[in-house]
Amino acid sequence: MSTHDHLSVFISLILRHKPETIGITLDEFGYANVEELLEGINNSGKLIDFHILQEIVRTDKKMRYSFDETSTLIRANQGHSIPVKVPMKEVEPPEFLYHGTSKNSLNQITLQGIKKMDRLYVHLSEDAETALQVGSRHGKAVVLRVLSQQMHKEGHKFFLSENNIWQVDFVPCNYIIESDYTN
Repeated sequence: MSTHDHLSVFISLILRHKPETIGITLDEFGYANVEELLEGINNSGKLIDFHILQEIVRTDKKMRYSFDETSTLIRANQGHSIPVKVPMKEVEPPEFLYHGTSKNSLNQITLQGIKKMDRLYVHLSEDAETALQVGSRHGKAVVLRVLSQQMHKEGHKFFLSENNIWQVDFVPCNYIIESDYTN
């Protein structure tokens, strides 16, 4: 893992879960002051400047972060476990979306549905391959197909983050189909 990758993981921890790690706070929309973020990261013993931060934001494959229009504020686009109001568009989903999880969680999901757990939303992908990648982080992975269009027609709201991650409050078990994708 490169230095930038390590910094990106640390920034993700700060902007999605624990800003207090470096002694900063986020505003109600999840934004951190860029100067305070850089100072806090440098004070923690990791070296970063604005140009490195810009490079991390620009090259992040998952497009996790975004600056405001003045580049004086930065936030994570989704995945928060702390209460923030990241504006997202409510959007009609495609017929199916996918959720990657560990095989160990399958029984619980079959009984209780897909819960957001310690996050603000359940995250869903438009393709099974991405979901499989996500699920693989938790061990032996399985991909679940979600009847998202049917859910939407029956009143569930779907949101699309700036980095194209589909999000919903909860997926009841009657909208879940186990897919053939596993690792």
